[in-house]
Amino acid sequence: MKAITIIQPWATLIAIGAKHFETRSWATKHRGPLAIHAGKKVDREACEREPIKSTLAEYGYTADELPTGAVVAIAELTECWSVSRCLRGDIILERDGGNEMREDSIGKREEAFGYYDDGRYAWELTDVKQLPVPIPAKGQQGLWNWQPRGREA
Repeated sequence: MKAITIIQPWATLIAIGAKHFETRSWATKHRGPLAIHAGKKVDREACEREPIKSTLAEYGYTADELPTGAVVAIAELTECWSVSRCLRGDIILERDGGNEMREDSIGKREEAFGYYDDGRYAWELTDVKQLPVPIPAKGQQGLWNWQPRGREA
């Protein structure tokens, strides 16, 4: 199964279903299951900013309680959107290789959970399942292969 390492608190925001797009500087052609791996780094400043702080608190998390160095969720990567901004500053998502536009999909809260700037990509994550217990794993840069043990998949 493909996996991606994401620093905290963003990995947990995905796992709890609050963050639906992972923004990256690069596109991917991968579609299908994707393991969400929480890296060892925690951005403590981000954990104190709203709406991140209150969203984490709603699920009982603080910066000190975020899992690290472990797979925390399994999601379906369903689409990779090109990101641009119109003159008003609204985010526009365009399907890679197509003309289909999607404008109103990013609310202010979702925007606060990612980096939506011209030339970036928004990986759409659906059917996210948070693992009941994070599974320790060593992360890597880029997409990497993770071999789930038994019933975790």
